[in-house]
Amino acid sequence: MVFTITIIIVALFAIWGAVAPDQLADVANVAYNFSIQNFGWFYLLATLFFLIFAFYLAFSRFGGIRLGDDDDEPEYSTVSWLSMLFSAGMGIGLVFWGVAEPLSHYLSAPEGAVPATTQAARLAMRYSFFHWGLHPWAIYTVIGLSLAYFQFRKGYKGLISSTFIPLIGERLAAGWLGKIIDILAVIATIFGVATSLGLGALQIGGG
Repeated sequence: MVFTITIIIVALFAIWGAVAPDQLADVANVAYNFSIQNFGWFYLLATLFFLIFAFYLAFSRFGGIRLGDDDDEPEYSTVSWLSMLFSAGMGIGLVFWGVAEPLSHYLSAPEGAVPATTQAARLAMRYSFFHWGLHPWAIYTVIGLSLAYFQFRKGYKGLISSTFIPLIGERLAAGWLGKIIDILAVIATIFGVATSLGLGALQIGGG
């Protein structure tokens, strides 16, 4: 059911984009601007919460919980784990946006600053460090740890809905509410990967 509904929704968006790309772009821009204007404060607070919570998990008694059985040993070394996490977390975006984003903010300065000035340069670096610094990594950490904990420690399925079991119970997690959560998670993942691949294609096409 989750797979079927997800495929239908993604296919409809793909067809919409192929048939009327300008209309889809306009609708997407309206939705984006609406969410930023009305929920931007929530995104910032949520990101800060993720960061504080990640540090709390790391340095509290919960930081010593093994993601597996008590007698399990790590499959990869620490260096290998860090390499995989960095590659998966940064991905292809860092190749382009690591340079392009500061320049974009510098030439189109936020917060009413004058473009191409010293103030614009400071703001550009501040925004770039926020987007590529600890805050996004905190989000990756909390979501990844939640999945790993409930799958490898508790024995549940590797689904986003499994992480909600303490909140909604096993019955709802296995029922309609859990399916809605998984559908939204899969759609968000597909669109996120599509964005990354699209940026990569633009980089390759631009040389």
